[in-house]
Amino acid sequence: MKVRDVMSKDVQVARPGDTLQDVAARMSAGDFGFMPVADGDTLIGTITDRDIAVRAVAGGAACTSPVVEYISRDPHTARADDDLKTVLDAMGTKQIRRLPVLDKDDRLVGVVSLGDLSTRVKEKYAGEALEDISRA
Repeated sequence: MKVRDVMSKDVQVARPGDTLQDVAARMSAGDFGFMPVADGDTLIGTITDRDIAVRAVAGGAACTSPVVEYISRDPHTARADDDLKTVLDAMGTKQIRRLPVLDKDDRLVGVVSLGDLSTRVKEKYAGEALEDISRA
């Protein structure tokens, strides 16, 4: 099975000029804490609710600051045609819970999460990955 078979395709995407307040409000309304940040179809980074709280707000950023100032650049990614077990192993090793998914042309096409993977691969592998991701 491939990543494209389980990834979320209907993904909220932040744009570089979106404000911290707008992104945080969208996260709140959608009950999620992670968004890819893209310029057109090109992934330029990711932002989490923790990035907003710790990097931005704790540092004194205005709620009108552009999100691009606080993104994590060069995020780990998966390819839509990657094998699920391989991606799960990589997520465990790198302690990553969510990955933007790119197609063969490097366009953002979705997001895969540990939850997506754990429902589709053997429980043993999902448990091992969660254990790796959760270690201090």
